[in-house]
This record gives sequence, structure tokens and C-alpha cells, in this order.
Amino acid sequence: MAKQRESRWVKVVVASIVRPIMRTLTKPEWSGQENIPRSGGVIIAANHLSMADPLTIAHFLYVAGRRWPTFTMKEGVMRIPVVRSVAKSTGQIPVKRGSTEAIKALGEAETALTRDGSSVIFYPEGTVTRDPRLWPMAAKTGVARLALSTGVPVVPLAHWGEHEILEYGTNKLSLFPRKRVRMAAGPPVDLSAYRDKPLTGTVLREATAEIMAAITRLQAEIRGEEPPAVPYDPKQARQDKAVEDGGNGKAGAA
Repeated sequence: MAKQRESRWVKVVVASIVRPIMRTLTKPEWSGQENIPRSGGVIIAANHLSMADPLTIAHFLYVAGRRWPTFTMKEGVMRIPVVRSVAKSTGQIPVKRGSTEAIKALGEAETALTRDGSSVIFYPEGTVTRDPRLWPMAAKTGVARLALSTGVPVVPLAHWGEHEILEYGTNKLSLFPRKRVRMAAGPPVDLSAYRDKPLTGTVLREATAEIMAAITRLQAEIRGEEPPAVPYDPKQARQDKAVEDGGNGKAGAA
């Protein structure tokens, strides 16, 4: 039996505050909400553009998708007393990165999906994209692992426009005029080819690539642009830069 993770009255209060704010600050254009199951556990896998997009995603999921948004939130954010209180009352999941606590958070997310029938939002990239043109970048395999171990559907979600509200790496908010924010949910990603297989690194990487490809296709549609043939990989970019800097250093020394 599904368990109620959230305080009903806190949900009402939060929704009554957030919805008018989002209508005031954004001009939402939504599509694909019919692809979001109205009940049962579901993973919402989204690209990450800005620190503002948790609000726009929550707005879309609650109003258009008719689901309460459950996020995995950085433990640092949860240290803020008011935020911690509201987050706990609304069923959010704290994540302490770089520790065994992260494994506990995945366990709580699995419980939310399988026992509580929650809609849990994940950013497979793990952080705001570093792609120079803001396309989805190479992702971590945690979402694929969770999807394959639980069997819950993965709905890809792409969005565009939040970077105009709050660009990553800056504290400068641009609230007016209202920003156009486009949001599109796609059909659940077909991971049937990976079901019942051992969760090897190869299987997880291939399933992750399927999830990210679905998100990228959706974003290409709402942007009206052609995505890169190969997703940006921050680790590879750092390695390439190190090689380049090393080469330049040797050239200078010569």
C-alpha cells in the first residue's frame, strides 16, 4: 500500500505560494504531460540548466502532470532551517554527496518509488550542464541502475529557458520581463533490452545513454536546433585541456 510521504496542509500552503510566483515570473509552454503516469512510482529524468529549474519542473509536474514533485536535494541546502522543515514536510530526499549517505539516499528514493508510488525527479548529469551551448551532457549511471532494479518507468523531461532567469555560476536574477520557459515530457524510455540482465557497467552505461538520448531529442525539438553528435563530457574535457596545457608548456620551454 502506498504511504503518504507529505503533509497535506504543507503541500497546500507551498503550492498556493509557488504557483502564483511562477505564473508571475514565467511564460510556461508545456507539452507531453499525458506521458506522465497519474499514479504509481515514476522516475522523471530531466536535464539541468540552472538553479532555477527545480521550481519550473515542480510547477510543470504539479499543475500539468498532476503529480507531487519529489526531488533528491543536496544536503547543504537542507541545512537551512526553513528549507529543511519544508523539504521534510513535502517528502523531499536529502543527498549528502561523496559519502555512504548517498547510498542511503538512493535507498530512500527506491522506497519512495516502490512503496510510496512517488514521482521522483532526478538529474542524471548530477549537476548543471557544463556544455558550452547548454545541451545535456554525459550522465552518471545511478538513474539507470534505479530504473532497472525497481522496474519503474523513466519519463524523460527536457526544458529550456531557465538559464535566462538565473545563469549558472552567477547570483544575478533576471526576473522581468517574464521569461519563456518551455517544458516537454516524452514517452517512457524503452529499457526492455536491459531488463533481467546483470547490472554491469556496460549495461548501465548503455541504458544511461538511452535515457539521455531521449532527453536530448526532446530538448532539440523545443529549441529547434541540432544537438551535438556526442554529448559533452566534463571529465574528457578536463583531460583534453590538461594535455593541451602540457603541450603548450613544453612548447614554451623549448
